[in-house]
Amino acid sequence: MFEAETACTVVVGAQWGDEGKGKLVDVLSERADFVVRYQGGANAGHTVVIGEAQFILRQIPSGILQPSVTCIIGNGVVLDPATLFTELDELTSRGIDTAGRLFVSERAHLVLPYHKLLDAAREKSQNIGTTGRGIGPAYEDKYGRRGIRVGDLRHPDAAAALVRDRVERANELLQVLHAPARASADEHVAVLQAITPRLLPLAADTGLLVHQALRNGKRVLLEGAQGALLDVDHGTYPYVTSSNTTAGGASVGAGIGPTAIDAVLGVVKAYTTRVGNGPLPTEAPDPQGALLRRLGGEFGAVTGRPRRCGWFDATVVRYAVRVNGLTHLAVTKLDVLDTFAEIPVGVAYELDGAACVELPAEVDQLERVKPVYETLPGWRTPTGDARRLADLPRAARIYLDRLEALAGAPIRYVSVGTRRDQIIEV
Repeated sequence: MFEAETACTVVVGAQWGDEGKGKLVDVLSERADFVVRYQGGANAGHTVVIGEAQFILRQIPSGILQPSVTCIIGNGVVLDPATLFTELDELTSRGIDTAGRLFVSERAHLVLPYHKLLDAAREKSQNIGTTGRGIGPAYEDKYGRRGIRVGDLRHPDAAAALVRDRVERANELLQVLHAPARASADEHVAVLQAITPRLLPLAADTGLLVHQALRNGKRVLLEGAQGALLDVDHGTYPYVTSSNTTAGGASVGAGIGPTAIDAVLGVVKAYTTRVGNGPLPTEAPDPQGALLRRLGGEFGAVTGRPRRCGWFDATVVRYAVRVNGLTHLAVTKLDVLDTFAEIPVGVAYELDGAACVELPAEVDQLERVKPVYETLPGWRTPTGDARRLADLPRAARIYLDRLEALAGAPIRYVSVGTRRDQIIEV
């Protein structure tokens, strides 16, 4: 990526999230000038490992760990100020200088405590598997045209009136939901007053900043959160997140036109995982599922919840290639499969006894499909030290070739470990 003709690249997840986008963005940021988070909120944890140090970033773009990169939280993000400040303080304590390198869209909507109360109350009845961090209710306020944006903090009296009205509405809903807790309007006004002095200096017309950067020949990475199968329109609805995680949301969430984007890199694991409820056709039963979870360290970076694990699902990835317009793939965690003698790959589905080669739109159909597997030989050799494709065992290369053919997009990167240097550029 980032050849001479590539100025703006989108990095998206092509499964159910947790694919390793943070590491890819960190690696690619070495060649970038700007990194922009364009959707999602503090429900997304991007993990980057540098040497022995691990960083988990929920709001700040992964490019912040490259000292020459300018990072932007775009208008498509719902911003939790408390999480943002915690991350900034932690980065500073660990020697990462963010001064002058982070900007927040003045159009980004705020996640406030009442959003989290509503999220927790609704999850009890809906059982979607949300992280409880207020993301869904914040997006509801946004699209209901009743949200509070970063730029509103410039007008404290008007912002206070807005938040009082929002809290009143939230308490009415909490009562309907029989939730025990209620939000305090005075406490919310105090929250706005507390965050304003620190947040407003970061606020900017970030879409303009990105536009100007591209006009001046700078290289820009647009960093997505979650994965294509969690997209509110294109995912396994209703078991989805509350934003457009696919590449189409990148230009909207970053504030630039779609013609500014040159390439779309889809990140996939060499197997498949999912957190929370919803269909996972190639889910592996224990003990294989438990072994994948243990070998891959498959626990949520934000919630700590164990991830459901299964085999690579080519039907899912082909779908992600189509709805994202993926130009390349990055395959992560290949090393997790190092000890398996045989590795199943889901190549298609059967639905009610008939062949099914495309992803069903209806979740009840997807829950009924039976995966059709093809079994490939494992390599039973450590791959963590490989830095070139030729360094990989022959069976690992055959495995990657098969994934590429099934997915319908070329593989450009292969990750063989958690560290920054454990990556192969094809």
